[in-house]
Amino acid sequence: MKIFIIRLWFALLSYLVFNGLCFAALSTEQAARLGQELTPLGAEKNGNAEGTIPAWDGGITQPPAGYQKGMHHPDPYAGDKALFTITKENMAQYADKLTAGQKAMLETYESYSMNVYPTHRSASAPQRIYQATKDAATKARLVDGGNGVTGVSAGIPFPIPETGIEVIWNHILRWRGNAFERNFGLAPMTRGGDYTMVEFNEKGDFRYNKEGINEETLENVIAMFKQEIFAPARVAGRILLVHETLDQNKENRRAWLYNPGQRRVRRAPNVAFDNPKEGGDGLTTSDTVDMYNGSPERYNWQLLGKQEIYVPYNSYRLHSDTLRYQDILLPLHLNPEYLRYELHRVWVVEATLKEGMRHIYKKRTFYIDEDSWQILAMDQYDNRDQLWRVSEGHCINYYEVPTFWSTVEVHYDLQSGRYIAINLNNEHPMYDFDVTFEASEFTPAALRRSGRR
Repeated sequence: MKIFIIRLWFALLSYLVFNGLCFAALSTEQAARLGQELTPLGAEKNGNAEGTIPAWDGGITQPPAGYQKGMHHPDPYAGDKALFTITKENMAQYADKLTAGQKAMLETYESYSMNVYPTHRSASAPQRIYQATKDAATKARLVDGGNGVTGVSAGIPFPIPETGIEVIWNHILRWRGNAFERNFGLAPMTRGGDYTMVEFNEKGDFRYNKEGINEETLENVIAMFKQEIFAPARVAGRILLVHETLDQNKENRRAWLYNPGQRRVRRAPNVAFDNPKEGGDGLTTSDTVDMYNGSPERYNWQLLGKQEIYVPYNSYRLHSDTLRYQDILLPLHLNPEYLRYELHRVWVVEATLKEGMRHIYKKRTFYIDEDSWQILAMDQYDNRDQLWRVSEGHCINYYEVPTFWSTVEVHYDLQSGRYIAINLNNEHPMYDFDVTFEASEFTPAALRRSGRR
């Protein structure tokens, strides 16, 4: 009987770990690895055996000479030459370092290719975020069902992850600065390359990582965003307000929408999961903004391990204000001439839809940067188990913060031949990371006051 009970206990423990529901924090001994053989955020500090991935040396910690805040960020690696180009004809020799989505793009579009450059581990964060991560590592726990995190209020909660859902929460809670304001364009592309640019102004306040805040003063809100559309005229004036929560068992995200035609603010519970993104022409879902956001409750999250993959990285050329949108936005896909791929180690997480749950994506595979916890690539499958959409986050180090974050997100629909590019900023002023906001900026009352016909 005792043997049976022991076996039953180990079977239950294995089930919990496998399904991302084991809640134990790291020991002090495990956390001591951070900043030693691991980087302060939990990546392998050493390079790979082949020398094609270098050791992490701190990333970019100072802006290049001549840089001034407000500029589009000069490329610190502008002198690099492409090592090789991956095409449909030669992709077989690189297959072990390509995602399923990249292979499908190369197979589907003759005009698509991948220029691979030398690898630079440029991701960095402030020292206080490194210290907060070390502190969080011994305290952070998943709440019941994995639908939230407790025990922390700053830093990466699970820098040495054991489950897929821990990796996803690392992405959701990663450092992106204290606050920002930005204008950007969203281009929903037709198959023939036509589009009407949707223009946004967005304000964001990342409360979770702010200095001096704690779990109690967070009041369960990790971030607040307000996003206004100001073009085209048919949708101008629509404003979305979102409060993102830390423990989504207590409360799912709060969202409100101002409709200028009705001149009223209403709750917007549909701004979540697979409901279409505002202004996105049905080409992407609410939960793919920032590559993934919101509650993880509809999926089982399996950690498949770490892999070396050619991923978009250090995309300063794509970010440049010397480019026009017509240079970047081609029929079927972004212009490969301006895309940069590097070999990096990424965590691979597979999300499969839970029985009884609904989502247009039955399965999703995520590729998450070990150095920053930013999702760099994502493959999304339909209910027939066919690869449907392929997503990429083209990122840079915004070195005045510093933070490693996307400059353009793109979501390709392989079945329609359409795609959508989000956060286009080449023809817009650069983001302002020095802004500060009062909490009253992100209230329904403020939404009503700022609304206009």
